[in-house]
Amino acid sequence: MTLSQETTRQAPQNTAREGSPPHRPPSDPRSAPPPQAGEDMLRAGNRRILVVLPLLLFLGLAALFFVRLGAGDASRIPSALIGHDAPATDLPPVAGLERDGKPVPGLAASDFKGAVTVLNVWASWCVPCHDEAPLLMQLARDSRIRLVGINYKDQADNARRFLGRYGNPFAASGADINGRAAIEWGVYGVPETFIIGRDGRIAYKLVGPVTPDNLEQVVKPEIEKALASS
Repeated sequence: MTLSQETTRQAPQNTAREGSPPHRPPSDPRSAPPPQAGEDMLRAGNRRILVVLPLLLFLGLAALFFVRLGAGDASRIPSALIGHDAPATDLPPVAGLERDGKPVPGLAASDFKGAVTVLNVWASWCVPCHDEAPLLMQLARDSRIRLVGINYKDQADNARRFLGRYGNPFAASGADINGRAAIEWGVYGVPETFIIGRDGRIAYKLVGPVTPDNLEQVVKPEIEKALASS
Protein backbone atom coordinates (compact mmCIF):
# COMPACT_ATOMS: atom_id res chain seq x y z
CA MET A 1 0.00 0.00 0.00
CA THR A 2 1.36 3.36 -1.08
CA LEU A 3 1.51 6.39 1.18
CA SER A 4 -1.19 8.14 -0.83
CA GLN A 5 -3.55 5.17 -0.50
CA GLU A 6 -2.96 4.94 3.26
CA THR A 7 -3.61 8.66 3.60
CA THR A 8 -6.81 8.29 1.57
CA ARG A 9 -8.03 5.43 3.76
CA GLN A 10 -7.28 7.31 7.01
CA ALA A 11 -8.76 10.68 5.92
CA PRO A 12 -12.39 9.77 6.62
CA GLN A 13 -11.43 8.66 10.11
CA ASN A 14 -9.65 11.98 10.74
CA THR A 15 -12.62 13.90 9.29
CA ALA A 16 -15.01 12.04 11.55
CA ARG A 17 -12.91 12.87 14.61
CA GLU A 18 -12.63 16.51 13.60
CA GLY A 19 -16.39 16.85 13.01
CA SER A 20 -17.45 15.28 16.34
CA PRO A 21 -18.53 17.64 19.18
CA PRO A 22 -15.89 18.61 21.72
CA HIS A 23 -15.69 16.52 24.86
CA ARG A 24 -17.40 18.03 27.91
CA PRO A 25 -17.40 16.64 31.42
CA PRO A 26 -20.79 15.41 32.59
CA SER A 27 -22.76 18.13 34.36
CA ASP A 28 -23.36 17.85 38.11
CA PRO A 29 -27.10 17.86 38.75
CA ARG A 30 -26.39 19.41 42.18
CA SER A 31 -24.84 22.58 40.72
CA ALA A 32 -28.22 24.36 40.15
CA PRO A 33 -31.68 23.88 41.71
CA PRO A 34 -34.37 22.39 39.51
CA PRO A 35 -37.01 24.85 38.23
CA GLN A 36 -39.63 23.58 40.69
CA ALA A 37 -37.34 24.19 43.67
CA GLY A 38 -36.78 27.79 42.56
CA GLU A 39 -40.53 28.40 42.36
CA ASP A 40 -41.01 26.95 45.85
CA MET A 41 -38.32 29.26 47.23
CA LEU A 42 -40.01 32.27 45.61
CA ARG A 43 -43.40 31.34 47.05
CA ALA A 44 -41.87 30.86 50.51
CA GLY A 45 -40.28 34.31 50.30
CA ASN A 46 -43.60 35.87 49.34
CA ARG A 47 -45.30 34.18 52.27
CA ARG A 48 -42.71 35.57 54.67
CA ILE A 49 -43.28 39.07 53.30
CA LEU A 50 -47.05 38.71 53.78
CA VAL A 51 -46.49 37.65 57.39
CA VAL A 52 -43.99 40.40 58.26
CA LEU A 53 -45.73 43.30 56.46
CA PRO A 54 -48.80 43.52 58.78
CA LEU A 55 -46.47 43.45 61.79
CA LEU A 56 -44.43 46.33 60.39
CA LEU A 57 -47.60 48.32 59.69
CA PHE A 58 -48.85 47.69 63.23
CA LEU A 59 -45.56 48.81 64.76
CA GLY A 60 -45.57 51.94 62.62
CA LEU A 61 -49.12 52.84 63.66
CA ALA A 62 -48.32 52.13 67.30
CA ALA A 63 -45.30 54.42 67.15
CA LEU A 64 -47.41 57.17 65.55
CA PHE A 65 -50.05 56.74 68.24
CA PHE A 66 -47.56 57.15 71.08
CA VAL A 67 -46.03 60.19 69.41
CA ARG A 68 -49.48 61.76 69.14
CA LEU A 69 -50.03 61.02 72.80
CA GLY A 70 -47.11 63.31 73.57
CA ALA A 71 -44.78 60.88 75.28
CA GLY A 72 -47.64 59.03 76.96
CA ASP A 73 -49.79 62.03 78.04
CA ALA A 74 -53.28 60.95 76.99
CA SER A 75 -54.76 64.37 77.76
CA ARG A 76 -52.95 65.75 74.69
CA ILE A 77 -55.09 63.80 72.24
CA PRO A 78 -56.67 66.49 70.04
CA SER A 79 -60.43 66.81 69.54
CA ALA A 80 -62.04 67.68 66.22
CA LEU A 81 -64.89 69.34 68.15
CA ILE A 82 -62.81 72.17 69.61
CA GLY A 83 -64.28 75.46 68.38
CA HIS A 84 -67.49 73.78 67.18
CA ASP A 85 -70.98 73.82 68.68
CA ALA A 86 -71.60 71.29 71.42
CA PRO A 87 -73.55 68.28 70.12
CA ALA A 88 -77.31 68.56 70.52
CA THR A 89 -77.56 66.34 73.59
CA ASP A 90 -80.89 65.34 75.11
CA LEU A 91 -80.62 62.69 77.82
CA PRO A 92 -83.02 61.58 80.54
CA PRO A 93 -81.99 62.06 84.17
CA VAL A 94 -80.33 59.34 86.22
CA ALA A 95 -83.34 57.67 87.78
CA GLY A 96 -83.91 58.63 91.42
CA LEU A 97 -80.91 60.98 91.61
CA GLU A 98 -81.42 63.97 93.89
CA ARG A 99 -79.41 66.97 95.03
CA ASP A 100 -80.37 69.05 98.06
CA GLY A 101 -83.64 67.13 98.20
CA LYS A 102 -84.59 67.95 94.61
CA PRO A 103 -84.48 65.70 91.51
CA VAL A 104 -81.40 66.24 89.34
CA PRO A 105 -82.53 66.88 85.77
CA GLY A 106 -81.14 65.24 82.66
CA LEU A 107 -79.41 67.10 79.85
CA ALA A 108 -80.92 69.24 77.11
CA ALA A 109 -79.27 70.95 74.15
CA SER A 110 -80.13 74.36 75.63
CA ASP A 111 -78.02 73.61 78.71
CA PHE A 112 -74.84 74.48 76.84
CA LYS A 113 -75.63 78.11 76.05
CA GLY A 114 -75.74 81.19 78.24
CA ALA A 115 -73.18 80.06 80.80
CA VAL A 116 -69.70 78.58 80.86
CA THR A 117 -70.38 74.88 81.32
CA VAL A 118 -68.07 72.09 82.42
CA LEU A 119 -69.23 68.67 81.23
CA ASN A 120 -67.81 65.56 82.86
CA VAL A 121 -68.31 62.06 81.42
CA TRP A 122 -68.35 59.62 84.33
CA ALA A 123 -69.45 56.19 85.56
CA SER A 124 -69.51 54.38 88.88
CA TRP A 125 -67.50 51.48 87.42
CA CYS A 126 -64.75 53.85 86.23
CA VAL A 127 -61.78 53.59 88.61
CA PRO A 128 -60.23 57.01 87.77
CA CYS A 129 -63.66 58.61 88.31
CA HIS A 130 -63.34 57.73 92.02
CA ASP A 131 -60.05 59.60 92.17
CA GLU A 132 -61.32 62.75 90.47
CA ALA A 133 -64.67 62.94 92.31
CA PRO A 134 -63.42 65.14 95.22
CA LEU A 135 -61.82 67.52 92.72
CA LEU A 136 -65.11 67.89 90.87
CA MET A 137 -66.79 68.78 94.16
CA GLN A 138 -64.13 71.47 94.60
CA LEU A 139 -64.73 72.74 91.05
CA ALA A 140 -68.51 72.82 91.58
CA ARG A 141 -68.07 75.50 94.26
CA ASP A 142 -67.18 78.02 91.54
CA SER A 143 -70.50 79.81 91.08
CA ARG A 144 -69.39 81.30 87.75
CA ILE A 145 -69.68 77.96 85.98
CA ARG A 146 -72.25 75.20 85.62
CA LEU A 147 -71.01 71.64 86.14
CA VAL A 148 -73.02 68.90 84.43
CA GLY A 149 -72.43 65.23 83.72
CA ILE A 150 -73.03 62.38 81.30
CA ASN A 151 -73.40 59.11 83.19
CA TYR A 152 -71.95 56.61 80.70
CA LYS A 153 -73.39 53.07 80.40
CA ASP A 154 -74.10 52.83 84.11
CA GLN A 155 -76.76 51.38 86.37
CA ALA A 156 -78.86 54.03 88.14
CA ASP A 157 -78.48 52.34 91.55
CA ASN A 158 -74.70 52.24 91.21
CA ALA A 159 -74.58 55.85 89.99
CA ARG A 160 -76.61 57.04 92.98
CA ARG A 161 -74.40 55.12 95.41
CA PHE A 162 -71.29 56.59 93.78
CA LEU A 163 -72.52 60.17 94.20
CA GLY A 164 -73.83 59.38 97.67
CA ARG A 165 -70.31 58.35 98.65
CA TYR A 166 -68.36 61.24 97.14
CA GLY A 167 -70.99 63.97 96.85
CA ASN A 168 -72.91 65.18 93.81
CA PRO A 169 -71.20 68.05 91.95
CA PHE A 170 -73.64 68.00 89.01
CA ALA A 171 -76.43 70.53 88.46
CA ALA A 172 -77.67 68.11 85.78
CA SER A 173 -76.64 64.62 84.74
CA GLY A 174 -77.98 62.67 81.79
CA ALA A 175 -78.08 58.88 81.62
CA ASP A 176 -76.28 57.73 78.46
CA ILE A 177 -77.44 54.13 78.65
CA ASN A 178 -76.40 53.05 75.15
CA GLY A 179 -73.33 55.29 74.83
CA ARG A 180 -74.68 57.21 71.83
CA ALA A 181 -74.18 60.66 73.39
CA ALA A 182 -70.56 59.86 74.27
CA ILE A 183 -69.92 58.92 70.64
CA GLU A 184 -71.39 62.23 69.48
CA TRP A 185 -69.04 64.04 71.87
CA GLY A 186 -66.06 62.10 70.51
CA VAL A 187 -65.30 60.47 73.85
CA TYR A 188 -62.25 58.15 73.83
CA GLY A 189 -62.88 56.73 77.29
CA VAL A 190 -64.17 57.52 80.75
CA PRO A 191 -63.58 59.97 82.33
CA GLU A 192 -63.34 63.00 80.07
CA THR A 193 -64.09 66.65 80.73
CA PHE A 194 -65.20 69.41 78.35
CA ILE A 195 -65.35 73.16 78.79
CA ILE A 196 -68.08 74.89 76.79
CA GLY A 197 -68.27 78.67 76.39
CA ARG A 198 -71.39 80.81 76.75
CA ASP A 199 -71.78 80.70 72.99
CA GLY A 200 -72.27 76.93 73.13
CA ARG A 201 -68.92 76.13 71.49
CA ILE A 202 -66.49 73.59 72.92
CA ALA A 203 -63.41 75.44 74.16
CA TYR A 204 -61.37 72.63 75.68
CA LYS A 205 -61.31 68.86 76.17
CA LEU A 206 -59.42 66.92 78.84
CA VAL A 207 -58.93 63.21 78.16
CA GLY A 208 -58.53 61.22 81.35
CA PRO A 209 -59.23 62.12 84.96
CA VAL A 210 -58.99 65.52 86.57
CA THR A 211 -55.93 65.48 88.84
CA PRO A 212 -54.61 68.02 91.35
CA ASP A 213 -51.92 69.01 88.84
CA ASN A 214 -54.02 69.41 85.71
CA LEU A 215 -56.84 71.06 87.69
CA GLU A 216 -54.57 73.93 88.68
CA GLN A 217 -52.33 74.05 85.61
CA VAL A 218 -54.80 73.31 82.82
CA VAL A 219 -58.49 73.07 83.72
CA LYS A 220 -58.83 76.22 85.80
CA PRO A 221 -56.81 78.37 83.33
CA GLU A 222 -58.99 77.07 80.47
CA ILE A 223 -62.11 77.95 82.46
CA GLU A 224 -60.75 81.46 82.99
CA LYS A 225 -60.15 81.79 79.25
CA ALA A 226 -63.71 80.72 78.52
CA LEU A 227 -65.08 83.17 81.09
CA ALA A 228 -63.02 86.00 79.63
CA SER A 229 -63.90 85.34 76.00
CA SER A 230 -67.56 84.45 76.31
